Amino acid sequence: MTRRVVAQGTFDLIHPGHVHYLSEAAGMGDELHVIVARRENVTHKEPPVLPDRQRRDVVGALEVVTEAHLGHREDIFVPIERIGPDLIVLGHDQHHDADGIRDALASRGIDCEVERASAREPRYADELLSTGRIVDRILDARADE
Repeated sequence: MTRRVVAQGTFDLIHPGHVHYLSEAAGMGDELHVIVARRENVTHKEPPVLPDRQRRDVVGALEVVTEAHLGHREDIFVPIERIGPDLIVLGHDQHHDADGIRDALASRGIDCEVERASAREPRYADELLSTGRIVDRILDARADE
């Protein structure tokens, strides 16, 4: 039986933290499906720089990813219902409440585990492992111009 894993995120400007997250998630199953958030649904941080489809295509090109999907505009659980995962892996620093997700899955009759990925320690000074830090640097550079 194939074990399907789902990871999700914005994935704007892929960085080593993303690679760690997706590689770890891929190692937890046989297939890794990645749901890429639509720009209009990213409200917890700066909007993505790259368009939705481009971010999806970049994520889908990664060797560990079986298939990349765009998120649903109104209901984040629609792609989950379509994919039918056995496990959802949250990024170690994602703002999602794992228990809240478990409750929402149960209320929809979706039998799926939820786990959180581990953090990746920087390998050298100034290595960026978070998109938030990348965006901050871009904005700082623009302000200095």
